[in-house]
Amino acid sequence: MPKPLKLGLVGAGFVARFHCIGLKQVRGVEVAGITALKGAEALAQSAKEWGLGEPVVYPSIAELAGNVDVVALFAPNFARVAMMEELVGAVKAGAVLKGVICEKPLGRTVAEARRLVELARSAALRTAYFENQIFMKPIRAALAQLEPVQKAMGPLSLTRSSEEHGGPHEGWFWDPTKQGGGVLNDMGCHSIAVGWYALTPRGKSITFLQPQSVSAEVALLKWGQPSWRAKLLKDRGVDYSKVPAEDFATGMITYKNPETGQKVKAQFTNSWMFDKQGLRLFMDGMGPGYAFEVNTLVSPLNIFIGDAAAEAIKDAETALEKATATRGLLAVQPNEADLYGYTDENEDALAAFNQGKDGQLPWSYGLEITRLVIASYMAAETRKTVDLTDPATVKALETYVPLIAQGRGAEVL
Repeated sequence: MPKPLKLGLVGAGFVARFHCIGLKQVRGVEVAGITALKGAEALAQSAKEWGLGEPVVYPSIAELAGNVDVVALFAPNFARVAMMEELVGAVKAGAVLKGVICEKPLGRTVAEARRLVELARSAALRTAYFENQIFMKPIRAALAQLEPVQKAMGPLSLTRSSEEHGGPHEGWFWDPTKQGGGVLNDMGCHSIAVGWYALTPRGKSITFLQPQSVSAEVALLKWGQPSWRAKLLKDRGVDYSKVPAEDFATGMITYKNPETGQKVKAQFTNSWMFDKQGLRLFMDGMGPGYAFEVNTLVSPLNIFIGDAAAEAIKDAETALEKATATRGLLAVQPNEADLYGYTDENEDALAAFNQGKDGQLPWSYGLEITRLVIASYMAAETRKTVDLTDPATVKALETYVPLIAQGRGAEVL
């Protein structure tokens, strides 16, 4: 029986905890170490209770790296480059790693994402970019079921994808200078990736379809209103009267099939103003004579809780991530981590690292997703369609920092 891979976590917040929940369903891995500015002891205790191992809390990334096989970067966006520099330093000093994982987004800008790719290459590290929605079982099942149809009728020509909820858990997510923007950077990266993936003909590489152009709009709708702005300042410590970010984004990306020349389109929509049962992922796609649709709020389980009974409930999110109510008709997902693809993306990365390979989504792919997100900001801020086939535009994206990410969102929102 081979020894389980020793996984080390950098970060102990919401996403690290959610991944640990997903890891309860993954064989051949143990959480061996955690390092974080806060929450490491609590997450280590939860990991023990869930049977994930006996994680040691380490004071630094360098010490963690010397005692694990794989490191997962689950800490905030603004710390990614510094964390990776420390990790590479540890590898060059003798730490032996099979691979490194980075949660989306790879970088807040193209320059940051490219720096992470270069750092990994400098230490000959295998990589996996964590974009969970591409690993969602409903998406995989839909595309597998449609494979013979696509061979007969042709590939999908339009996809629409969205992720929406009432807003992030922690203050730094709301701060555009730390997070890299608003909802477009936080969740648009998901929707852009899954749209591109679903359009791609089966059997082709994940970057087979060539991006041609991007059009987009961003807006501050709910969280720019005085009462909600005051709530955000009180609850999260972020002042949208001074440093606003978008809470709504939508756009369209056009791709070209390099073999047939056919143009296809992927629409994305994201918001932090969705006040229904909780997080909703919605994707659909259309091809000649066929279609598919995924909606994560359509659950096989529904529960009703009346006002009197609701007084006894303390945690709305036991039903669904980002849930905002504890009463009424609740859509309950009994296995969210698996539904959203967390289980499968971990299985893919760990199996690949064991074989000395990159995950299905290497960091070079994460760089391309960052480029499309930044191009979307450029399109929204300039109010023009961005031509991704223009060399001058591609060059400009390398150093482009959206006004919203600079803290100048009031100029465009």
